[in-house]
Amino acid sequence: MTTFLQILINTAVANITTSYLWFALTFWVYLETRSVLATGIIGGAYMLLVAAFSMVFGTLVDRHRKHVVMLFAGLVTLVAFGIAGTLFALFPEAVLLDLSGPMYWIFAGIILFGAVIENMRNIALSTTVTLLVPQERHANANGMVGTVQGLSFLVTSVFSGLSIGLLGMGWTLVIAIVLSAAALIHLTALRIPEAKPEPEAGGRSPLVDLRGSITAVRAATGLFALIIFSTFNNLIGGVYIALMDPYGLELFPVEVWGIVLGVSSSGFIIGGLLVARFGLGRNPIRTMLLLVGLMGVLGAMFTIRDWWWLYAGGILLYMTLVPAVEAAEQTVIQKIVPYRRQGRVFGFAQAFEAAAAPITAFAIAPIAQFLIIPYMDSQNGQDAFRWLLGDGAARGIALVFLIAGLLMVAVAVVAFSTKSYRFLSKQYAGTTKSVPAAEPAENS
Repeated sequence: MTTFLQILINTAVANITTSYLWFALTFWVYLETRSVLATGIIGGAYMLLVAAFSMVFGTLVDRHRKHVVMLFAGLVTLVAFGIAGTLFALFPEAVLLDLSGPMYWIFAGIILFGAVIENMRNIALSTTVTLLVPQERHANANGMVGTVQGLSFLVTSVFSGLSIGLLGMGWTLVIAIVLSAAALIHLTALRIPEAKPEPEAGGRSPLVDLRGSITAVRAATGLFALIIFSTFNNLIGGVYIALMDPYGLELFPVEVWGIVLGVSSSGFIIGGLLVARFGLGRNPIRTMLLLVGLMGVLGAMFTIRDWWWLYAGGILLYMTLVPAVEAAEQTVIQKIVPYRRQGRVFGFAQAFEAAAAPITAFAIAPIAQFLIIPYMDSQNGQDAFRWLLGDGAARGIALVFLIAGLLMVAVAVVAFSTKSYRFLSKQYAGTTKSVPAAEPAENS
């Protein structure tokens, strides 16, 4: 547990740095361009890249010691942020913010790539729970992971808004580069006791071991259904990626919105601590679906009126539920999947789930920008929906949130009636202990 906690803290620093720059980029682009389409594309591209690279990350995690994987990810992220800082120093901001020019997409793309590579560390972290933590404490450890992720979200939400509002994008890049370098230096001093992974039978596997990932998922009957269940909250997550910041920035100045989002995102910490303390109950899959339905209700209601406290409170409650949903999936995988294949399974799950969000984000951003928002700004739209959504700013975005939330509730209700849910619940209850981890051996 001591080693796991050290890894957890180091990963928290890296995640805070990455999220800090990622949030800052989103705030900066929207404030300078006022384009919902631009922020939707940025958010969707991030999730699309996560989906595209996750199986590569999972394969690398299984093939190499976890410490080596984490060092590699930290180094690539540092290099990417350094290149972005160089571009910001060489080109005027007007050039970097020109959505019709190539430099905007190059600049944003490099930052996105550095942020995406960081996800390799998170996959490795999930496997270290199996490696270093007793099985009876897996759910609690996964709750601690959720707490750390929530802490990074809270800190970066506050400081990204303040950083863009008070310092600008240039100094924000400098801070991100310095923190990334500090996390990488600290990581070199850590050691993870782990045997060198044994090569797969039949020779060297490809860079993207899709066959191995699918084999591992199919070997545990019902596991694919679990991944589908976990994808439900990512569907509505795509709507939030595209529209949450624009709605918040309509209600608050950027400095205040960063603070509001940071305070409300303390729900991540609260939810993670609750899981760490109480676990997930006898049936994590049932817990997951109940919470997904509740998340849909919150998503439908927190913009039903143009009240800042309703929006902030809804985000707080929504984020309190997220760690339990994620921990439920991780706990089941850590129990029923062999350790040597967990990286590929986590990578496959992340790819599948992450793909849902960009589909939603890419679809909803142009629809909201060119159809729903103009309609709701018109007199006809206001007259038609005033009884439901009231008056105020961004009623078009509120309508999108309402529809997405109701769909989320419907999907969760249907999932409870499926054979996959009943079988997977029975399978989890019938597995008395997780597959043993690799033998504790030489340091990495």
